[in-house]
Amino acid sequence: MAKKDYYEVLGVDKNASADEIKKAYRKLAIKYHPDKNPGNKEAEEKFKEAAEAYSVLSDADKKAKYDQFGHAGVDGAGPDFSGGFGNLNDILNDLFGGAFGGGFGGGFGGFGGFGGGRRQERVYKGRDIRVRAKLTLEEIAHGVEKEISIEKNVPCPDCGGRGAKNSADVKTCPACNGSGQVQRVVNSFLGQTVTYSTCQQCGGEGKIITNPCPKCSGTGLVRQRETIKVKIPAGVESGMQLTVQGEGHAAKNNGINGDLLVVIEELEHPQFKREGTNLFHTAIISMIDAMLGCEITVPCLDGTYKIKVEPGTQSGKIVRLKGKGLPALNGYGTGDLYVKLAVWIPKKLTKEEKALFESIRNNESFKPTPNKEDKSFFDKIKDLF
Repeated sequence: MAKKDYYEVLGVDKNASADEIKKAYRKLAIKYHPDKNPGNKEAEEKFKEAAEAYSVLSDADKKAKYDQFGHAGVDGAGPDFSGGFGNLNDILNDLFGGAFGGGFGGGFGGFGGFGGGRRQERVYKGRDIRVRAKLTLEEIAHGVEKEISIEKNVPCPDCGGRGAKNSADVKTCPACNGSGQVQRVVNSFLGQTVTYSTCQQCGGEGKIITNPCPKCSGTGLVRQRETIKVKIPAGVESGMQLTVQGEGHAAKNNGINGDLLVVIEELEHPQFKREGTNLFHTAIISMIDAMLGCEITVPCLDGTYKIKVEPGTQSGKIVRLKGKGLPALNGYGTGDLYVKLAVWIPKKLTKEEKALFESIRNNESFKPTPNKEDKSFFDKIKDLF
């Protein structure tokens, strides 16, 4: 008997997108699922046809071969049903994000060997833990290893996370026979309707604990405080989040641990302001030093640095120290340190000082007639008023 065209089986055209193919298969998989059609061979065949079509059309390489050569190009590429429907189970798990392990009557365990005749175990994931790490600019500049104390769920040491001291105390749920689902059949003039719901007795686990561990009360988890060492790279910024995998809360049934999420908080620095990888510092100099010139020492994150103040320096002049800023997080380059020179004008003068400045008040050197070099400074400050 000739095979049907795969596009025809799924009810899509050749130009259908991957999402459209997936959506079409999902609809057919639910409609012809054997648990919803017990004993219906025709539904079983349609289910197989849909699975075979999807296994080819959902794979880019197989789809290309099928489009070029038809069934001859993908012979043997469909799911293997010789040992039951295990491979098909994988397809549906991919399709529904693993949800089939606990859906439709506990996966495929209730139909003629689907999934090897066993309910697929549900894998739990523990909750993430979010903490803040407060860093100084010096720590950000060089990177740092921080010790962070957290309280989290860990597997119970008495029962090994099982919830029961002995494995014999973990029994198959009698209400759902280990499927985690209970089935309800309703007969009406339209036919039989089968619905499934989570088993109330085991909470969908498929197992019950007859003798709970006294330390963890059967949860398999206990609370414990731990100190985690976290390596924080240089160049991080406030608000950034680092993920430490597996250091969050433990999951029940020895599942997958959650993650530790470390949110960076940058502490205010008394001498620097930050913008990206660049740093900004204001250095105050006297009026005499600004007029005559001098050498001053400014702070840097790696110590101090001497800069030369040229004679006639105007208040507001900015000196750039290349490479004295912060490193980029990705390791490409380092920012600069910008030093703004602010000239201090004394508020009180002695009689002698006042007389000295009165004597030179009208000198040409003290008249505000900026030269070309000074013009840029005056252009800047005019916007401040």
